Amino acid sequence: MSHKQLQDAYIVAASRTPIGKAPRGVFKNTRPDELLVHAIKSAVARVPGLDTSVIEDAIVGCAIPEAEQGLNVARMGALLAGLPNTVGGVTVNRFCASGLTALAMAADRIRVGEADAMIAGGCESMSMVPMMGNKPSLSPHIFDRNEDVGIAYGMGLTAEKVAERWKVSREAQDAFAAESHRRALAAQQSGEFADEIAAYMLNERFPDLASGEVRVNAREIALDEGPRAETSVEGLAKLRPVFANKGSVTAGNSSQTSDGAGALIVVSEKILKQFSLTPLARFVSFAVRGVPPEIMGIGPKEAIPAALKAAGLKQDDIDWIELNEAFAAQALAVIGDLGLDPSKVNPLGGAIALGHPLGATGAIRASTVVHGLRRRNLKYGMVTMCVGTGMGAAGIIERL
Repeated sequence: MSHKQLQDAYIVAASRTPIGKAPRGVFKNTRPDELLVHAIKSAVARVPGLDTSVIEDAIVGCAIPEAEQGLNVARMGALLAGLPNTVGGVTVNRFCASGLTALAMAADRIRVGEADAMIAGGCESMSMVPMMGNKPSLSPHIFDRNEDVGIAYGMGLTAEKVAERWKVSREAQDAFAAESHRRALAAQQSGEFADEIAAYMLNERFPDLASGEVRVNAREIALDEGPRAETSVEGLAKLRPVFANKGSVTAGNSSQTSDGAGALIVVSEKILKQFSLTPLARFVSFAVRGVPPEIMGIGPKEAIPAALKAAGLKQDDIDWIELNEAFAAQALAVIGDLGLDPSKVNPLGGAIALGHPLGATGAIRASTVVHGLRRRNLKYGMVTMCVGTGMGAAGIIERL
């Protein structure tokens, strides 16, 4: 068996849609495959020198791949985006880490020398496809053994368990949530997301009863819908717990349900030279680790050290950390347990303010890191998140 030297995987484009609020936000009537098509098209448009016939496959994450985002949405998206028929497509599901896993898998194909150009992405409509899918059906064997019961816990209940075990107070969670909105609004106002967001033209149809015609109202969506200027610690403190009677996890200190998509183009050095491309970043390492399902939110605590070890880096080497804020409770527990620098974590706000379109989040936040490192002239960034049923995932990206 030959042991070939691993080659580097370079990111040459990273693009995403704005994130809409679910279920009644701007994208409530926009299909997730359409959002994916928009993300892919905008990523391809950012590399005008690349011949798309060299792209071998599109790997796309989706957490609930059914209905409007079913039937292998990756292949559908690639074809509808106008890519050549020769470009394959596969949909992957690792719940909240689906988009990041798609990026890692695309990078791996290049690193082992089995592909030279790949598309990685993620899409999710939580407006059109309900949280557990259209026909949830858990295995009854979950209840056979006590240690498996955690699989059946709702996400909110796992956050309550983390808050309890890691002693994260309600006050700390609300303060964290308010800061997420503050950072997100500041980032929007200073144009921090402009590099990564591909504005979406929304065509809304309305019946004109007087004329009997259908009017089309076109408007451009260029910003994430989630951040709220009126969010305050005082306002958050008035919200009731939603998952446990005497709990501390509320709708205000949890991530928002959302709609969105993201896409990145990953290539080998051979492609860089062939088409005279300038890479934005290099995909360095990826790790996933399992934790008990009932404390799934703590997952990044195990995945982050593993990704750092694989990259040969120390925690202090990372300049920018996108730690998905599934819940303030778990984000604070991870930050506290690992001793992460809070100023490096979600500098532009996180999912509590910006939203969390499940399977798309990894690809979206990878775009944030790629462009953020460049704007601020930083070297290493990380995307990390907890994952339902008890996992953590982390990927490291280097600015070039």
